[in-house]
Amino acid sequence: MLRFLTTCTTLAVFAVSAYATPQATPHPARTPHVGVIERTIPSAQHGRAMAMTVWYPATRDSGSIQVFAENPVFHGQELEVNAELAPGSFPVVLMSHGMGGLARSLSWLATGLAERGAVVISVDHPNGSFGDVQATALMKHWTRPVDLIEALEATLKAPEFSGQLDQERLYATGFSYGGLTALSLGGLRADHTGAALYCAAGAAVSQFCQILKARGIDLRDLDADKWQASYKDPRIQAVAAIDPGLTFGISQKFADALTADTLLIGLGEGTDRLPVVDFGPNGSNLLARLPQAKVLDLAPATHFSAMPLCKPLGATLLAQEQDDPVCTDPAQANRALLHQVMIGAIAHHFGLSSHKDPAADM
Repeated sequence: MLRFLTTCTTLAVFAVSAYATPQATPHPARTPHVGVIERTIPSAQHGRAMAMTVWYPATRDSGSIQVFAENPVFHGQELEVNAELAPGSFPVVLMSHGMGGLARSLSWLATGLAERGAVVISVDHPNGSFGDVQATALMKHWTRPVDLIEALEATLKAPEFSGQLDQERLYATGFSYGGLTALSLGGLRADHTGAALYCAAGAAVSQFCQILKARGIDLRDLDADKWQASYKDPRIQAVAAIDPGLTFGISQKFADALTADTLLIGLGEGTDRLPVVDFGPNGSNLLARLPQAKVLDLAPATHFSAMPLCKPLGATLLAQEQDDPVCTDPAQANRALLHQVMIGAIAHHFGLSSHKDPAADM
């Protein structure tokens, strides 16, 4: 496997390589030639509506420039809302958020990929997104790849995108629980017994398992056949997973089913590495069964370094709400620069243009 360990001493150099761009700022980035639309689409598998967001290269000044995905804790991105898609044919990236997150949580990543010429499609996964968490249904990971395929099909039929999405260049990416979704679309099969044993053995020390227990969720009660089935879409050419979760116990047979070109990104080292998403030898050791995968380890960082850039009072507001320390990175960590490295690495893996604004001359 091809593996990089990027530390604070090399991050700035790495950020100006082919893997990233040199700009990294804690303020909303002005990227006025990236468009964004939000739509509600019907979900056949859930029997209800599902929120979908699409980021894309936009025709200059064809939409309303707004700061998107901003709230009191997080910075957003300055995008063109409801802009026209730029002329041309574009690769497509399906993107999956983490457990209890939102598509907006990864707007920094989607914007960066759209700057490099991709149309990025994401959803707020029903039963597993912020404000819509439904106990046991949350852990039915097999519904998430289907969510993204439903969103893809809806976008292919949408007049705004008709005839301009290149299905020969179809990719998937995701963070945390969404990392497993991306890997599943590439062919990886999850292991029900391995996941259940992880919580049975580590419930006392794993915050993730403690949360499940508090919600009355026992992974052993979930449908093992559905957990371990294949959710591969043969159109997916490559996948990139940031700190993918629930990869414990995956056999070589299930790992071999992952045929899409794979990039694994790990955040943090030592005590800063979140155990439940550690795919290395101190965690699930999934990487040992994926010898062809490219691996990028980033440190100093934590799992939450893949969350949006925080405002100055973000950490204080989260502490007041007794929420997770999403805005707290290790000493010497630079979240903005980490984001740029991840965007660049994923864009490079997907063969996207290194030119930031594909619509700049249109």
